[in-house]
Amino acid sequence: MRIAVIGGSGRIGARLVQIARAAGHDATAVSRRTGVDIVTGAGVDSALAGADAVVDVSRSPSMVPADALAFFTAGTRTLLAVGAAAGVAHHVTLSVVAARRMPGAGFLQAKVAQEELVRASGRPFTIVAATQFYEFAPGIAASATRGDEVRLPDVPDQPIAADDVAAELLRALEAGPLDGTIEVGGPEVLRLPDFVGRALEVAGDSRRIVVDPGARYFGALLTGNELLPGPAARHGAIRFAEWLAAH
Repeated sequence: MRIAVIGGSGRIGARLVQIARAAGHDATAVSRRTGVDIVTGAGVDSALAGADAVVDVSRSPSMVPADALAFFTAGTRTLLAVGAAAGVAHHVTLSVVAARRMPGAGFLQAKVAQEELVRASGRPFTIVAATQFYEFAPGIAASATRGDEVRLPDVPDQPIAADDVAAELLRALEAGPLDGTIEVGGPEVLRLPDFVGRALEVAGDSRRIVVDPGARYFGALLTGNELLPGPAARHGAIRFAEWLAAH
């Protein structure tokens, strides 16, 4: 299978290119580093020419909600239009499990808008919605830092290793279009403060975790299981302690 990996130079994309090639596929990394801009459309025609599948794991360069919305909607429209003209048979998009359950998180609502464009396109598609990656613990901490404190609600989370996300994306590609969503999460449920706190501890970060029911998660107020995948979700194999030991 010839696979164009949009965002192929990033955390997930680079892993996906590697494991897809190891599995015998012709996977190509497509990104601004390779001269392709999905927002302006520069280089997209040639990047998608002859591709059997496109997997979009691109990331907005800005977390500002309006910027993220502009990036994901413009880029997705470009990929869908060019993919249709090129005869791409499968459009795979990486999204976020909690996006639809957190209307207060502006960045995640940009991902919801991206999903809606894919669903309404009429193109064969699969959306892989993942929980937060282990690798994002520092970013979660940064967003919740007030002085020397990291203020987080005491809610359950089921984070996943980026390697497991890449593996699930390849599995979705090989299975063919679902015209629906697959949810993926980690192998264990952790409390959000424990997950972030342990990551900071291992990194030698002296910030203190403070449990605060009113603390917001990227702008959203969490009250329960918003961060958890559904009962039909697939689960990664790498546990958090294993990941910490390896990293």
